[in-house]
Amino acid sequence: MGRMIIVTTENVPNYVVKEVLGPTFGLTVRARGLGKDIVASLKGLVGGEINQYTEMLEDARKQAMDRMVANATAMGANAVVMMRFDSGEIGQNMSEIVAYGTAVIVERK
Repeated sequence: MGRMIIVTTENVPNYVVKEVLGPTFGLTVRARGLGKDIVASLKGLVGGEINQYTEMLEDARKQAMDRMVANATAMGANAVVMMRFDSGEIGQNMSEIVAYGTAVIVERK
């Protein structure tokens, strides 16, 4: 199997879990730029989506997921089940994004 299977469910349809390898995660921390904060606070006054933050979070989630996959691959996994994202704030202007799940080896039924 060439690519990693990632699911938010406990099982992968048409596959059976042969081995549970343990938790896997990928983490990224992003600093928000001062200019973006000013734009965001102005947008906050009038309402609407803050595209700069949306883009930052999309990029951060992708990077966290890529790092989780690299970690799972290094563990010998070919799938990650129960995948989740978590996020938090660090200090005044940094965001932390974590992708995590359980690294497993699956085989087709």
